[in-house]
Amino acid sequence: MINSDNLCMSCMKEIGTEKQCPYCGFHVDSQQSADYLPVRTVIGNRYLVGKLLEFNGDGATYMGFDLTAREAINIREYFPVGVAQRDPKTLTVSPAEGKDKIFSEYIQSFTELWRKLMRLNGLSALLKVNNIIEGGGTCYAITENIDGITLREHLLRNNSAGYIPWEKARPMLMPVLSTLGTLHNSGIVHRGISPSTLIVAPDGKIRITGFSINAVRSAHTDLKKEIFPGYAAFEQYGFEGRQGPGTDVYAFGAVLYRTLIGTDPIDAQERVANDKLMIPGKFAEQLPAYVINGLVNALQILPDDRIKTVDELRDELSASPNAVAAADKMDIDKIRKNQRVEQPARVTEAPEKRVEAQKKHNRNMTLIAIITILVIAVVAIGVCLTLLDSDSGNDTTTPSVIQEMVEVPSFLNKDFEDIMADKYYTSNFNIQKQESYNDKVEEGVVISQNIAPGTQIGQKSTIILTVSKGREYVSFPANGIVGVDYNEAKALLEKSGYKVTKVEKSNPGGYIEGTVYQSSLDSGEIYPKGSQVILTVWGAEPTTTTEPSTEPSTESGTMDDTGGFLQQILG
Repeated sequence: MINSDNLCMSCMKEIGTEKQCPYCGFHVDSQQSADYLPVRTVIGNRYLVGKLLEFNGDGATYMGFDLTAREAINIREYFPVGVAQRDPKTLTVSPAEGKDKIFSEYIQSFTELWRKLMRLNGLSALLKVNNIIEGGGTCYAITENIDGITLREHLLRNNSAGYIPWEKARPMLMPVLSTLGTLHNSGIVHRGISPSTLIVAPDGKIRITGFSINAVRSAHTDLKKEIFPGYAAFEQYGFEGRQGPGTDVYAFGAVLYRTLIGTDPIDAQERVANDKLMIPGKFAEQLPAYVINGLVNALQILPDDRIKTVDELRDELSASPNAVAAADKMDIDKIRKNQRVEQPARVTEAPEKRVEAQKKHNRNMTLIAIITILVIAVVAIGVCLTLLDSDSGNDTTTPSVIQEMVEVPSFLNKDFEDIMADKYYTSNFNIQKQESYNDKVEEGVVISQNIAPGTQIGQKSTIILTVSKGREYVSFPANGIVGVDYNEAKALLEKSGYKVTKVEKSNPGGYIEGTVYQSSLDSGEIYPKGSQVILTVWGAEPTTTTEPSTEPSTESGTMDDTGGFLQQILG
């Protein structure tokens, strides 16, 4: 049986009475940053907190130990930088001054993200979520601890060049692509796929880690951003295009590029000014042409030019017939749009195939040139006819353009991000979003639309979709309401959305009648809007001295400042 008192707080291996861990070098007297949970804090009477591993815009990750299962785990705490604060005595978390609204909004996103991930346990490339605990003013996600290394470390250890061939990369990375597809179908877009967030486990398989809420992986939000240069898509910087599954497609393409070529791709912001995605000749000769084609199409800067889904990318990387046909169409479309596409030469195995490919390319270019000449000729004829009509004095007017009509589909119960990632919807409708809290509909799902399904409207007409923000949470007054006049406390709580029930407590004397003695909810905690709160209020002071009452008391049992949720063990 493992004795938790003898555990190293960095690797959770038994070290007895040693002061310095012989396995990882961690010293038992090492101090944790004051902003975060001290080592040996216990969460929910079960999870022992160890060394702070990392933190970003929405929280912190600690090494941990499950005292019940007797195994090492990781603990992810919602603690957004600059938005949350911690009481140094009780260790509870509350919104920083003036940050109540965004604290409440983002804790909902955090909790819902990890609940979704927990429902997806069992995916081969996904980190397992063991438990989700809400308490202490915040939320904790308990995940498995993977004793592995990052993909970046793995590549550097593989050889001095830091890359591996496609034959080795394919079985490692394709399961990641499949898992990403399942995540997207569940409404989760990672936005942070990189060699630093992919962990190579001892079994050689990759696990996806580094999950954060959307606001962390986007510029211009209230949270401190965490964007991985070279792997973040152009739209994450706040430029043209909406984020969606294609955002992860770009990141996966960048990871594949790093894995096969050995260097980080140029950052998307730099590529806008000078878009050169170069593949050195020695790699172009070794890599299959369909892999190069998949890389190029996944790493297109603008979302509209990029592969939209992981299914399409998987087809391209497996050289399926559908992907080949789609790739040919994509090349023609880009030529028609006059876009400059920097593509490396596609190398095939036989010289005769290269000749045939060049002939096909020449035929396509000739056909495009003929079509272009014919279009110019038709336009010229139209101009001439217009001039002739004008000269002949005919009183004619230009016919008005007839707007194409489209039928409004049903957007109800669909994920808004999936809708915006669908080119059919965005090309036919001007979709506007408004948000509303809803206890029964999952966050991000459409609740209603302002134009009924089946209605015929003009193309690019505006449709307003009301999207659920999930259940609304509100914070209980941080300073508490004990000692406050009941009517004042009731008005304050009802304004915040709580339902208030009054229980009177007999006054032994010396207490002000009508003031709050205690509350059933804890100060500074976050609760669902509409929660019931019971306020115990002092009754009237006795007019004469009486014997102590033998009647049973209506007083509720009290808890300590942390409700027994957070305990600090001094070791």
